[in-house]
Parts: sequence; structure tokens; C-alpha cells
Amino acid sequence: MSTEPRINDRIRVPEVRLVGPSGEQVGIVPLAKALELAQEYDLDLVEVAATARPPVCKLMDYGKFKYESAMKAREARKNQAHTVIKEMKLRPKIDPHDYDTKKGHVVRFLKQGDKVKITIMFRGREQSRPELGFRLLQRLADDVQELGFVESSPKQDGRNMIMVLGPHKKKTEAMAEARALADARKAERLGRTTGSDADAAAAGEDAVTEAQDAPAEAEAPEAEAPVEQPAAPQGA
Repeated sequence: MSTEPRINDRIRVPEVRLVGPSGEQVGIVPLAKALELAQEYDLDLVEVAATARPPVCKLMDYGKFKYESAMKAREARKNQAHTVIKEMKLRPKIDPHDYDTKKGHVVRFLKQGDKVKITIMFRGREQSRPELGFRLLQRLADDVQELGFVESSPKQDGRNMIMVLGPHKKKTEAMAEARALADARKAERLGRTTGSDADAAAAGEDAVTEAQDAPAEAEAPEAEAPVEQPAAPQGA
């Protein structure tokens, strides 16, 4: 069944309780009168409370209403925080370099506001040394204590030992900070681009000015040399 409300000619009741475009109460009117008012205002008659007696209808621009509702729902989904549990697996005798890499992933997950499930995998004789896994989990918890806390203490689960770390920062806060950082980087890139364009424009203006000045200097008339008058003959 459709979840959209009935509008205009789809409404099949003799009378409705009408609400005006600005939310004002018009009162109970015949359906024909409500449709006439909708046509007069160039709006739609929308059934907003079908179970009421009589049904409540409102005069509105239904297309605009649907668009605004969709945008609000989209914004709400974008800001909605979903609880995500990431998982990181380690071995009791992990290499120092591998440990730093794994810890980096855990740090990134916690910064994003996600929980992290840490699993220590035991093999063979390692199962008789659970203290190795416990110490490794304690070490990791200490290394990331500024970003997260131990939500579930280490416990043995078959061949594995599991601990869950929770973030100090809420998911919504992490998402907001990430968006702010992205906006700041975008603004910085735009600023650099604008600055480069301004420098290029200034250089172009200087070149045009030099080109305009050069012909003026070349076309300047040279000073004429003085003309010598012939000497008068002696004895004249």
C-alpha cells in the first residue's frame, strides 16, 4: 500500500476539516469547497490526518513539500551516527613493526568514533601462555588511552583472547570534526588557487604596461643637429 497521502481528487469524503496555507484553521467545509479554494490559491489539497473525523486536509504546494521533506530526511541520515565495531587481530609474539602498524589502525578507528574489537590469536603451545596475550592487550590499551578506554576487559574465548575498546569521542562529534577539517582544507586550496590567479593577473598587467611604454620611447623624435651658416666672404 502507498504511504503517500491522498491529494486533490483522490480524497473521497463528503467534507474535511480544512487548514489554510499559513496554518490557519478554516473549519469543516464540503470537499467541493476545499477543492475550489485549492484551485483559487493554485495549491494542492493534501490529506494530513486521514483517521480524523472528518479527515484533516491542508492547502499546500505538495511538490515543494515532498522536496523539502526528502532534503530533511537526507540531512538526518547524513548526521546519523551508526555504531560500528571494527576488528583488529594480533598474534601474542607480534613483530614490533607490525604492532605499530596495527596500533595505527586502532588509533584511526578510535578517532573516527568507532569501537574496536581486539583479538589475540593463539596457536599451538601459545595456548598455554595466556599471559602473553593479556600483557599485549594491556600494552595496547595503555598506548591508546588518550583516545579510547577498555569497554570490555580481556577474556579468553576458545583459542582467542578478546578485548573491546570504546572511543572517548562520540561518533557524531568525530563526523562533525572530519567535515570541518575537510571544509578547512578545501578553503585553503581555494585560497592558494585564488592567490596564484591574482599573481598571474598582476604579472600580465605589468607585461602589458611595459609593452605600452616601449613604443612611446621608440617613437620619441630625436633632437635635430644645429645647421651651420656659411661664413660671409672677406672683403665683401
